[in-house]
Amino acid sequence: MKPPRPNLYRDTWAGEVRADHVDQEVRVAGWVHRRRDHGGLIFIDLRDRTGLLQLVFRPEEAPQAHAAAHSLRSEDVLTARGRVVRREEGTVNPHLPTGEVELAVDEIEQLADAETPPFEVDSDKQVDELLRLKYRYLDLRREQMRDSIELRHDVVLAIRNYLNERGFLDIETPFLTRSTPEGARDFLVPSRIDPGSFYALPQSPQLFKQLLMVAGFERYYQIVRCFRDESSRADRLPEFTQLDMEMSFVEEEDVIGLCEGLIQAFLAAGGVDVQVPFDRVSYADAMLRYGTDRPDRRIGMEIQDLGEAFAQSEFQVFRGALESGGVVRGLKAPGADLTRKRFDELTEQAKQFGAKGLVWAVVEGEGWRSPIAKFLKPEEMSAVASALGAAEGDAILIVADTADIAARVLGQLRLDLAPPAEGNDLLWVVDFPMFEWNEDENRWDPLHHPFTSPKGEMNGDPGSWASRAYDVVWNGWEIGGGSIRINRPDVQQKVFTALGISEDEAGERFGFLLDALKYGAPPHGGIAFGIERIVAMLRGSESIREVVAFPKAASQADPLTGAPAPVDQEQLDELALKVTKPKE
Repeated sequence: MKPPRPNLYRDTWAGEVRADHVDQEVRVAGWVHRRRDHGGLIFIDLRDRTGLLQLVFRPEEAPQAHAAAHSLRSEDVLTARGRVVRREEGTVNPHLPTGEVELAVDEIEQLADAETPPFEVDSDKQVDELLRLKYRYLDLRREQMRDSIELRHDVVLAIRNYLNERGFLDIETPFLTRSTPEGARDFLVPSRIDPGSFYALPQSPQLFKQLLMVAGFERYYQIVRCFRDESSRADRLPEFTQLDMEMSFVEEEDVIGLCEGLIQAFLAAGGVDVQVPFDRVSYADAMLRYGTDRPDRRIGMEIQDLGEAFAQSEFQVFRGALESGGVVRGLKAPGADLTRKRFDELTEQAKQFGAKGLVWAVVEGEGWRSPIAKFLKPEEMSAVASALGAAEGDAILIVADTADIAARVLGQLRLDLAPPAEGNDLLWVVDFPMFEWNEDENRWDPLHHPFTSPKGEMNGDPGSWASRAYDVVWNGWEIGGGSIRINRPDVQQKVFTALGISEDEAGERFGFLLDALKYGAPPHGGIAFGIERIVAMLRGSESIREVVAFPKAASQADPLTGAPAPVDQEQLDELALKVTKPKE
């Protein structure tokens, strides 16, 4: 970094002192990371944002500073002035950027006293997450957290530089807007001016960025906070940050091509080099081969359709599934050496994911060791082994059920049975269906959102409609998703109708968008990338909370501030709100 402006506290960053500073007088400031007494000598590792610098206090050279150092404790704040000297032979620390030198302190001033922290800031020991979140300002002092926040900055900077160079404009959109549910619950904000009415915090700037395309800005982006009132998970938070972008007069290839260069740029900021173009896999192929539209192809096992092998089977479970319009699919676990107990555990797991059961077998010679082997013909077992590429000792797992359940079960078993190989696998998932059937609500739901442009015919069964959507997947995590949008009001209304939204309801909820589309909307499309997911992947973090400065806990509560919390009755009265607690 550029040196700080010299002042009463410092003229040099502690973590940037090097051998070429030897014999120079410098002033540094920061926190006491660690303190060590070695007889007459006292050593303090001073920490600022740039790293650590060892300070040495010698009683014969600076008795007052040495005496002051005796009273310092971890996390005290100080400023120190002295001369940079080389460390003695045998004391050089090759693992520390400042490890060749130390600061022989002549003058020291304690700027703030620190109580004993509730956990060790200078340690990598595991600490309860709720305790870390309660004292997040201390947790953020730890090296791994500092590195995560700095990496997040570098990724965002790479994004901004890439898009700015290509003519994109950074434009802000409102946080207080109308509730237009997009698949998750909105956070609602009551209006004081209009009692009984509410704003909503945006789940995304989707409609506003489409309006910006209607307005003629053509290339827009925003690093934006979004909000969804849903339970936190390892890869989701109720408030999160995404790169939101939109382009006019584009086709899928324009968006995908630009994004591949963008992905190269922001992954390079985290030290990951990838080659373009990325592979493309259709949604149908991804669901068949991997059981998910977010496949991690570093796991070699692929699911195969075994319907042909069992088309004439006398085994009722397989024949019944096929005759009822279902599927029989399976995968092999190479040389898995699974025990009967493990097969029973996998069967229970399959049931938990909705399957009626799980058929298992182990290839032994020309046949199978399996509870159902006696019900199968030798040619059926041979056909399955051939389809899966199974050899002696390989385990075979088969599900006979609906296509959705077979994909869900085998997709999860695939993840559980084999660790992924090293490396980075990036791909685009394309050719999505337009809708998926919601059994609970007895209706069609958009697979992406209702503003995604359909592809091809829109006649007959909405389940047959295709969409112009695309997702980018990195090592099994969806890091971005987008589509070409609808730019005609008649097409938009037809999609609303398929979703069970009448013209009157569409006018009430989305009238501003439908009106805008009447005034000359260009063909447009875009994408959004999850910033937290990208940085978490680069850091190798299992939870995106590890790359957010002040995240909520898994419960959505904030242990640091105590939010959410009750408010005064006076505030409720101003908003014409009455709180009633749910019945227990």
